[in-house]
Amino acid sequence: MSHPAFDLAASAHDEMIHEGFDPDFSPAAQQQATDLARRPAATPDGALRDLRDRLWSSIDNDTSRDLDQIEVAQRAPDGILLSIGIADVDGAVPIGSPIDHHAAAQTTTVYTPARTFPMLPEALSTDLTSLCPQCDRAATVIEMLIAADGSISSSNIYRALVRNRFQLTYNGVGPWLEGTAAPPAKIAASPDLQSQLKLQDEAAGHLRERRHRLGALNFDRIEAEPVVADGQVREIVARRKNRASDLIEDFMVAANEVMAQTLSRAGTTSIRRVVKTPERWPRIVELAAQLGFKLPAEPDSAALATFLQQQKQNDPDHYPDLSLSVIKLMGPGEYVLARPGDPTPGHFGLAAHDYTHSTAPNRRFADLVTQRLIKSTLAKQPAPYSENDLAQIAQNCTLREDAAREVERTMGKRAAAVALRNRIGQSFVGIVTGVTPKGVFVRVLNPPVEGRLMRGEQGVDVGDRIHVTLLRTDPQRGWIDFGR
Repeated sequence: MSHPAFDLAASAHDEMIHEGFDPDFSPAAQQQATDLARRPAATPDGALRDLRDRLWSSIDNDTSRDLDQIEVAQRAPDGILLSIGIADVDGAVPIGSPIDHHAAAQTTTVYTPARTFPMLPEALSTDLTSLCPQCDRAATVIEMLIAADGSISSSNIYRALVRNRFQLTYNGVGPWLEGTAAPPAKIAASPDLQSQLKLQDEAAGHLRERRHRLGALNFDRIEAEPVVADGQVREIVARRKNRASDLIEDFMVAANEVMAQTLSRAGTTSIRRVVKTPERWPRIVELAAQLGFKLPAEPDSAALATFLQQQKQNDPDHYPDLSLSVIKLMGPGEYVLARPGDPTPGHFGLAAHDYTHSTAPNRRFADLVTQRLIKSTLAKQPAPYSENDLAQIAQNCTLREDAAREVERTMGKRAAAVALRNRIGQSFVGIVTGVTPKGVFVRVLNPPVEGRLMRGEQGVDVGDRIHVTLLRTDPQRGWIDFGR
């Protein structure tokens, strides 16, 4: 049965407006971007160390053009010296400028299957402030010495001029590091790059092992990735983490901790990213008990990490289902004001007590704010924001992030509804992902899409595996209805 084409891009634009976003840049912001494009490129000066000779590389998604960070490592007598360069967005976007007003209101780039809604004009985020390959760019460099036990024995933050020598991808680097695929052409052609990436992988392994010893949670969920061609969804495929995505995650967690600790030591009020103790810990305890593991009555990240690691080893095929259930039960993160000396809740899932967002200033306003705070701290200048400013920014970033997640969830469902329109009546295996006053929700495992359980929802809870039949889809409403 054929169906009329569904305009996902137009639908996404409407959904952005519905959730309170302004998906279009003002004429003033567009003019600012045009003026910036005529500005000379960054050159070495007294404030920028010239590090363009280092073997910097980036690892990101296949289609990413908003490159926020690059990495390079070198062997040291007492560990591995890791440097992470973060794009200097603040240098192009002054506080109070039209682009800054837009970024402050939106707070985040929103990704939907057919269209991306960038926080910054693409002339910046994919070019002028992106760490594009073979381009000279100003950056904030977070440097840390990683010991063999994964501890960070020393750290430093400074500004520099950098050049991304190799733009790499998770799908290219990950299988090569895992030994399951030949190296991509860029890596195969450069023995120095091969050595560099293996050294980075070693450093990431040290960081990862330490975080897990401290109770960091290791999830392995499957994410749905619509394959879109000519604005239409052709299929839904599963995207999973690999060794390269783990490497970048380990580096970003470490960099964000160093940033938060540096601001704290300097007595700078800032924004923290926190995930408090899980909202539904008793249900997590119940899920663990069903699998023969006893968790303590009070939330304990180390005990939960041990349970998750055991289940990953015992039942790797079903581990993504468990990961998804625990993520849902933990609840979302939020941004909070952090004054020097004040206790903060920390980040339960990362086992981190000092954690902020600082590594993606092209895509998150909180990171741009943090960049401005560290630059003023390094220059020994007054902070560019008051405590009241930061409290309001933190609250807005949390609200907008929640709204962005809703847009992405809705558009993911619309894309999935389009992809499944010709599969009515087919049966699938799924996992219950939500039990709310609005209804019961289930994620089908293959293809990995989520819908509402409209029939037979009594007596099920988050984490239950069930067999369902596809009853109907409605792309406009984003509805996928299943029954038992």
